[in-house]
Amino acid sequence: MFSLKEKQFIAAELEKILLSLHHPEMPTLNPSFSLHVDGKEPWSWADIKPNWTFNDANPPAVNPFNEAARDILKGKA
Repeated sequence: MFSLKEKQFIAAELEKILLSLHHPEMPTLNPSFSLHVDGKEPWSWADIKPNWTFNDANPPAVNPFNEAARDILKGKA
């Protein structure tokens, strides 16, 4: 549903929020989370994981449709 850049932005913001809570049960770095977002259609969804879990050997997956979804769904493509 979201582009890779949007997923990375959401993950970074969520990490900031989690760490800002200073909860005693949370790590002080690299919180682990899994966010599932449902879109308005059954086929529209996104799974978002922390940016720190990815590296050159394990890059995040890129879905070509998601990269162009805004333009496609608004009839611009």
